[in-house]
Amino acid sequence: MTRKKTTLGIAVIAVNEADRIGNLLKIAVFADELIVVDSGSTDGTQEICKSFGATVIYNKWLGYARQRNFAADQTHSDWILHLDADEAVSEELAQEIRKTIETAPQETAAFSMPRLAWYLGRWIRHSGWYPDRKVRLVRKNCGVWEGELHEHLNVQGKIAQLRHPLYHYTYRGIWDHVVTSNKFSDIYAKDRGHAGRGFVLAGLIHAIGKFLECYVWKLGILDGIPGLIIAVNSAWYVFLKHAKAWELSLSEEKRMTNLIMNRTQAEIRINRYLGENNAGLIPHR
Repeated sequence: MTRKKTTLGIAVIAVNEADRIGNLLKIAVFADELIVVDSGSTDGTQEICKSFGATVIYNKWLGYARQRNFAADQTHSDWILHLDADEAVSEELAQEIRKTIETAPQETAAFSMPRLAWYLGRWIRHSGWYPDRKVRLVRKNCGVWEGELHEHLNVQGKIAQLRHPLYHYTYRGIWDHVVTSNKFSDIYAKDRGHAGRGFVLAGLIHAIGKFLECYVWKLGILDGIPGLIIAVNSAWYVFLKHAKAWELSLSEEKRMTNLIMNRTQAEIRINRYLGENNAGLIPHR
């Protein structure tokens, strides 16, 4: 009796990625299905995906974790490979995945893989960016995405490791790196705004520590000028997220102060009104 082939689906979330999703689509033919969940592209992303045979489904943006879970729900394969539009599977990884899902023990629910980033014209092998393992290959219905700022797969079962890398064609340039840092620092601050009071000391110390971690301890110096830029921007991001959390805590303090002042003024007006209207009354016996 012929053994049924184990199927693989690729689930992608995307919006306005026409300039770089091609790297992913070209190699995606090794999978049995390709699902792209688009949250409203206006640059032709949907048409490009369809030209490669992808099933494109529109879904309004729900946040990273919920959008990934929605994408997973659209697949019908035994295994799901979750990818971002700026990522691509190396040929070696594609072969390893196909072989692995056919022989994986039943208790193994997911696999992690190293991710190798391309930034400013070179592969980044230090700076804390590599091996940057990500759990992306999971059995259908064995994992749920959680978290908003740095979403992760909550896996029900054992997680094993793959050897070959997932390629990450990261920021389009320094400007994109800065824009992304600004966006994610907003998300962090809104989530942690209540903890922003200790910003001055914590933000400064953590920022300096992050630079030293990236450039010295994790050998960013070996990544050349891109390594220096990564270290500086990483430190800036740490400082920025603490600064924004502090800013939000000020706004919250101001809101609470105004609320208390308004309530106090209202009570004064009510007491004054009651006093004026009760002044001529004879008290009951």
